[in-house]
Amino acid sequence: MSAPSAEKLAAVLDHIDAHLDASVERLFDLIRIPSVSTDPAYAEDCRRTAVWLAEDLKAIGFDASVRPTVGHPMVVGHADASTGPHVLFYGHYDVQPVDPLPLWNSDPFEPTLVPQENGDTWIVARGASDDKGQLMTFVEACRAWKAVTGSLPVRVSMLFEGEEESGSKSLAPFLDEAGEELKADIMLVCDTDMWDDKTPAITTMLRGIVQEELTIRCASRDLHSGMFGNAARNPLQVLSDAIATLRAPDGSVTLDGFYDGVRPLPGEVEERWKRLPFDQKGFLNDIGLSIPAGETGYSVLEQVWARPSCEINGMWGGYTGDGFKTVIPAEAHAKISFRLVAGQDPEKIRAAFRDHVRAHVPADCSVAFAVHGGSSATVMPIDSPLLQKALGALSEEWQCEAAVAGTGGSIPIATVFKDRLGMDSLLVGFAKFDNRIHSPNEKYDMSSFHKGIRSWARILAAFAGRQP
Repeated sequence: MSAPSAEKLAAVLDHIDAHLDASVERLFDLIRIPSVSTDPAYAEDCRRTAVWLAEDLKAIGFDASVRPTVGHPMVVGHADASTGPHVLFYGHYDVQPVDPLPLWNSDPFEPTLVPQENGDTWIVARGASDDKGQLMTFVEACRAWKAVTGSLPVRVSMLFEGEEESGSKSLAPFLDEAGEELKADIMLVCDTDMWDDKTPAITTMLRGIVQEELTIRCASRDLHSGMFGNAARNPLQVLSDAIATLRAPDGSVTLDGFYDGVRPLPGEVEERWKRLPFDQKGFLNDIGLSIPAGETGYSVLEQVWARPSCEINGMWGGYTGDGFKTVIPAEAHAKISFRLVAGQDPEKIRAAFRDHVRAHVPADCSVAFAVHGGSSATVMPIDSPLLQKALGALSEEWQCEAAVAGTGGSIPIATVFKDRLGMDSLLVGFAKFDNRIHSPNEKYDMSSFHKGIRSWARILAAFAGRQP
């Protein structure tokens, strides 16, 4: 298909508007299947969801199938186009458990429409936002293109996973088998947020992560603190001393070589971030704080999006029950995570952390480590032509400058695709910060669903060559 005209795009957008109710009903049908991936009791529901998606893709002309894995199945679909880039859209159909159920205002798997004072409507249900509502914005955009023009502006493949919420254990082995079939010019992901209620965003920077659990052991058993205090080493003290040395007074991380490979923020990205309406003081005030704790000399946005970090996620040991027990515990434990940026090697950071802790453990004590995962950071080059076209399409749809954002979190699947298939990821999401994903009363705004569909329709047109 040649680059679509403005008239064809307008007809597609009109079709989306006219058939929104049918799009919502399809989303509701998908949500009603309780595809909880972490609970084996829902395994058959996960399979039913995969079948539903494959059949829906077939209904709009995709060559689609359900692919078995050692865990929950994948859904793969392909639709050819004669011209334009090849895009792979990734989404996940599994959802989080609904507990605690009493906190829900309605049945988690029976979508409920809740009108809002601002004129919008919430779709309340588990998976409404994460990720079924987001996933279906792209499917519905493709459906509209097929209905109006009989084809898609570019070549499209789709991959829907059923284990994202439970660690994506089958994804890497599946890519090893089916990678060549799925390889495309770019991967599109709709599992992120807008900048604010009226401003769309493309996330171009994802931090990587290293997660470590450590156990320090001193005495061979718990000890009476009166009989052995002072003379016997306390593992909680050893642990605290070691952890206290991980950060310098200026907020930087002290591991040897920690900042090796870390590059300055690109100038164009820095300028775009400066134009974002971000209230640094309000960001901290909202959580009861006022003083930034990261590296001095960097803004809060830079600290959470573009700088690596070290955080203590948990420490425990000894007696923590009611009352008091004068004990020196035999063991102390902690969980530590590092968020990484482009240029940092997760395994080098892991090794540096372990060496650092070992250097602070006395000779008559021991330390053991347990791995809890790790992934590299990913960055989408700001000068990517497809990124620039997507920004233009979003800005046209939302009638404002689309934001280029980072995120302090990690999306490991982006790293998996980059490492195995060499594909960059374009992360365009329409969720809002108050969507309560993973929590009771999860919701997705009707405006996010509607304008998300329209946005993807425009992005596909832009990829085919039409300039917004």
